[in-house]
Amino acid sequence: MARAGSRVDGEHLLRYQQVYQYVLDLIKDQHLHPGDKLPSTTELAALTQVSMISVRRGLSELEQEGKIDRRQGLGTFVGHGRVVAAPNRTGGLLNTLAYRTPQTTLRSELLGLTVGTADKNIAAAMSIAPGAPVWEVRRLRHVGMSAVVLERAMLPLALVPALDEAYLRAGNSMYGYLESQYELTDSVTEQTFEVDTATDEQRAILGLKDDAAVVRIRGISFDANGTAFDCYEQVYGASNFIFYVASADRRELLRPGNSDEWLVKPFDSAGSS
Repeated sequence: MARAGSRVDGEHLLRYQQVYQYVLDLIKDQHLHPGDKLPSTTELAALTQVSMISVRRGLSELEQEGKIDRRQGLGTFVGHGRVVAAPNRTGGLLNTLAYRTPQTTLRSELLGLTVGTADKNIAAAMSIAPGAPVWEVRRLRHVGMSAVVLERAMLPLALVPALDEAYLRAGNSMYGYLESQYELTDSVTEQTFEVDTATDEQRAILGLKDDAAVVRIRGISFDANGTAFDCYEQVYGASNFIFYVASADRRELLRPGNSDEWLVKPFDSAGSS
């Protein structure tokens, strides 16, 4: 287990890196699982023999990578890791989660289902008249025990005249419903990505910190005939996700990693001719 002045792969660690490595070793050596509690900041300072400032920085690095989860007033817990999402894949949200395992669980919570009129931007996106009636479906998506995606979907009533609220409230797939009831399946999607500061509502619902950033994805789903039937907005906690984008002939050669895993080390000048 890493301690003060320790080395990893022959390299001397800075103090905050010692804390970082200590926690990773602790999780591995004690076979801890997501949700298991970790030592407090004070305890970690004593265990690693470094300052509280170094402990906090080390924990911040771990939290940014999703390896730990700090909950105010409760303590520090083993995290679930960052979720790898491939939003340009067609289908429901579960299908966009890259590298998922059979144990990956996704739950949808219906927050609201209303009918309103489309503004000019939504209307232009779906090639419908401004003011045309649309459904607005607001859902919160959970991966495991964590609320991770806040989503709005707008569906034109001309294509989707009815929605089963009880079906959606039970957590069932909206896209599965659209396919079975109206033969609407997304063959192509068009998306924009934007990084923004989380609003008060987004922070509260997604459990984000005051200064947290979010990634906002706005998209349109088209069926095989090129008809737009779904205009949506998804808000992700920026530090909770890694986004994977590939063309249709994707090979999925890339894998998520930390910043220090994408380095080019120079040749040792002593060993170079």
